[in-house]
This record gives sequence, C-alpha cells and structure tokens, in this order.
Amino acid sequence: MTDSAGLDATALDGSYPRPQLVRPSWCDLSGEWDFARDDDLTARVGDVRFDRTIIVPFPPESPASGIHETGFTPCVWYRRRVGRRELLAAGLGEEASRVLLHFGAVDHTATVWVNERLVATHTGGQSPFTADITDAVDVDGDNVIVVRAVDLPADVSVLRGKQDWLEEPHSIWYHRTTGIWQPVWLECVPATSIGAISLRSDLPNASIDVEVQLAGPTPPADAWVRVAVSHEGQTIAEGRVRTLGRDTASVRLVIPHQLNGQQYEELLWTPGRPTLLPASVALETADGSEIDRVSSYVGLRSVAVSRDAFLLNDRPTTVRAVLAQNYWPETHLAATADALRREVELILELGFNTARVHQKAEDPRFLYWADRLGLMVWAETASAYSFDERAMTSLVEEWTAIVARDQSHPSIVVWVPLNESWGVQHISHDPRQQAFSRSIADLTRALDGTRPVISNDGWEHAASDILTIHDYESDPAVLAARYGDDERLRRMTEGFGPAGRRLSLADGAGELPVMVTEFGGVSLRTGNDADWGYSTANDPAAFERSVTAIVRAIATAAPLAGFCYTQLTDTGQETNGLLAASRTPKIPVERIRAAVLGRE
Repeated sequence: MTDSAGLDATALDGSYPRPQLVRPSWCDLSGEWDFARDDDLTARVGDVRFDRTIIVPFPPESPASGIHETGFTPCVWYRRRVGRRELLAAGLGEEASRVLLHFGAVDHTATVWVNERLVATHTGGQSPFTADITDAVDVDGDNVIVVRAVDLPADVSVLRGKQDWLEEPHSIWYHRTTGIWQPVWLECVPATSIGAISLRSDLPNASIDVEVQLAGPTPPADAWVRVAVSHEGQTIAEGRVRTLGRDTASVRLVIPHQLNGQQYEELLWTPGRPTLLPASVALETADGSEIDRVSSYVGLRSVAVSRDAFLLNDRPTTVRAVLAQNYWPETHLAATADALRREVELILELGFNTARVHQKAEDPRFLYWADRLGLMVWAETASAYSFDERAMTSLVEEWTAIVARDQSHPSIVVWVPLNESWGVQHISHDPRQQAFSRSIADLTRALDGTRPVISNDGWEHAASDILTIHDYESDPAVLAARYGDDERLRRMTEGFGPAGRRLSLADGAGELPVMVTEFGGVSLRTGNDADWGYSTANDPAAFERSVTAIVRAIATAAPLAGFCYTQLTDTGQETNGLLAASRTPKIPVERIRAAVLGRE
C-alpha cells in the first residue's frame, strides 16, 4: 500500500472530503454525470433513459448543476463510468485490495448499483455512507455506477430543514436540495483497514483518548494499533495496543508537555490560537509491518458551562456567533471547497468567533477550516416538521451518524438536535414530545459527553445545558433593558420569553447560562416585494444604524454569556443578512466588527 507517513492532515488544501481520516490516494468523482428525472418513480436500473448531464455534487435545483429546475423533483438518477485510471488514482495496488465508493451526502434515500449489481442503500440526506464495491467492479475494465435518489417534496417526516414543501420558496424557506450534494469519491484500502477514528482530549489528565474502528476481516489477535501525535515535527505522544482479534481498539495517549503547568496553555486550541496537532494511526502486524495507516489531527480543548458563563479551556469565553444558513445562489446547500473556506474567513473578518450553521449538518470541509482558522461552531441538524414515529426514528438515526462523523472536530463546541420546537410543535403540553426532546439531548450526551447540548434552541427547553432565547425585537433600547438587568432576565427565564413561549419546561433554568441565539434579522429594502426580514431599513445608512445598535445592545448586556445574530447572508427572499447573497458586505466590515465586539 502507499505509505502515508509524513502526510500532515493540518495542512490540506481543503478539498479532501474526509479531513480527519486522510489517505494520500483518492479519486474525486465530481464533475459530469449522466442524469435523468423519474417523476412517477417507475424506472428500473436497467431501463433508465439518461437524457441529460449534471455537474456533481451540485443539486439539480441549483444553477451550478447545469439542470437548474427548481420545481418538485421526487426522484432522480445519476450514472458515471469509471475505469482503471480512476482506480489507480484511488490507490489500487497489490496491498490495497478493497475498492470503496464514498458519498458525503445524498438527499434523501439513495440506492447504488455498480455494473447493475446492488451495492448500497442509505436513508438520510445529511449523513455519509460507503459502498464496498470490490466484488462488483472490474479493475481492468469499464464500470458503470448508477445512483437513484428519492426525495418526496411534501414529506414533512424527513429531516428537511429550510427546504420548502411548497413549490416556490416562501417566508424563511428555500428551494429544495435533491440527490447528491456532497462529494463522491473512490478509495482503495487493504483487506483489513482503519474505517473510523475519534480523538478526544482530556485536559485535566493531559491526555488524548483515541478510538479506532477497523473495517473488513477481523485482524489477527497479535496485530497492533499504533497512534502518534506531533507538534512542529516532533512526536509529543505515542502509544499502541493489541487488537486481540477485535475490530475496535482504544488508545490513551499521555502528553508529558501538558504536565508542566507553566506551559500548559501553549498547545491548547482556541479561536485566537487554533493549534492543531497532526496525528497518525497505523494498523501493524506483530513484527511492526504496516497493514494500513491514516493521517488525522486533534485540537486540545475543553468545553463546559457554569451558571453564568460559557467555558472554553475552563476560561469564561463570550460566544459571539452569527447564524449561517450556508446556502449559495449558484450551488444552494452544496458548496465548492473554496466557498467553504471563504465562508469561515468572512465570519471571522466580521468579528464573530462562532457560527451557528442553521438547520443543516455542514460538509466536513467547512469544519476543517473552522478547526484550522479558529472558528467555534454550534453543530445543528435539519428538522422534520411532523411528530410521528418515522420522524423520531429519522432524527435519532441521522443525528447519531452526524455526531459520529463530526465529534473529533475541536471547532464544534455545542450540539443542537432541535430548534424552535420544529417537529415537536406541541412540546409545551405534550408529555411525549417533552420526553423525545429530553431523550435526543441525553442520547447526544451519551454519544459525546464532552460538549453542552441544547435540547430545543430558542424556547421550551426540556433538558438544555444553556438557556437560549430567540428575540427579534427591533428597538435596541428595549433589548438593552430586557437583557441588561439580572433580575429582569431571571424573571423572564422562569416564565415566558419574547415570542410568548415558555423558555424552560424543566426545573433549574435559573442555574443555566443564558444566550440570545437569534436576534436582529434586519432587512435592507431593495424594492423587491418578495424581500423579507424581521424588521426593515429603507436605505444603507438606516440599515447600519439599526444593525449596529441592535448588535451592540446585546453584545454589551453583561448578564448574557453569548449571542447569535441573524444572519450572515441574504438567502433567497430572506434579505436580512449582514452580507448580500454574493457575500458582499452591506455596510463597512469594520463597523460590523466594532458592534460585534461591543465597541463604539
């Protein structure tokens, strides 16, 4: 196999689709695929009439796809041919004997064939999946990959987030995303390979806990997993453990450098100094020969809350967040690698230290740049709009996969499985919906106990670690009075919030830190009757006055542990962004930055 020793996962160009489990050889299948619609869902794999081409991974609703059909699209088909050239690029060789076909995300139910042989089915529009196509592929010949994606436009039991169920976007909802919308790629691996890893730092014990999951045939009992972590080219921790014939292994690495209290903070990850430590994970035979090796990275940091503060590395840190829809006019929910990097850069340039990616589990390439450039992220999922067995099952299954995929990113500091009672619309009085909200929050804590969890962002919290409030009051004086006084804020948190919703359904709300996690939403009028916002400014000067005063009122409210402004960019008819949809600032960046930082 190709040796990945020396590959630094912290210095990638941002195009690699799985940035925390990296091999040097892979084949990107982005680009032109054959395409067909199947509106009545009657086509079969052998008789599809592919009459057009599409640019993957952009959804057919988007201009970048070359299709740009925004109406209802219940079923689509894709086809692409791959041959020995692609397989060699993916790492095919004597020791790399298994061929894997990876999908970043396909909305919503995908079926995959290779050479008309079924190789995978997957349900869940935001979570990745992999097909082992070894037995279906001809390594010396021409191979045909076919993908069918079903996404019923009116189905409100699936996790659809901001995708409109009406044919034309209205209010705060946007055009739908159907089919492939994240990278598709080939990779060749050994028969037994490293399938997944997670890395969690334990600051009080100066250690990193590494979980390794192996794929393929169970390794010999005398095989080893070796993990090493480095900084500036020097190994700072290394350990190995026998597999003992199991397909999982746990390694605890102690970092001697971190035992020196005077140097303790030098290696920590923070927004101002986002230190990432390269890591390598190897599967070895008893005599030390490598079976497989991957590169990764870890950020040393801890996240917690106290009664009145958000704690990063045990230090109070004000969360200065912006709501990011991460939706682009040309590509919709999909994005190019360059666009994902630029989005992180823009958020930081505006003075924010956090992004709340709204109603979307974002592409891991975005999280890579958040890790590397120092942007904290509140990780959220799309919501369903119905409360039924299928909606609950979908959220549990898809959210579990999202947490598993993203848990090693140091940039992620909060998990948000539910928002504004979407999908649990009667939670205030329905015990079943309350139980589900508590259970999804507790499931998240069970999957990853290292981060705070918001059980229902905005109001009607059933089991949150932070009390979050959504408030679109447009008068900065009212906001300053509402959130600048401890006693007034305490009374509100124990009762009803600005939207007329009870803020907490559980005891102990007064012991939680409070953040206003949606506010602002000022629209700059453009003359288009479809323009929408929570309040409106008639010209750029009025927009600047309104936005800066509202942001400053919240940013300087001492009782708050943080805030999240709505929103980063205009999105469709929702024209309440700080930036236009083109990512052009509506007012000078330095004025926005000063307000975010609470300066005059």
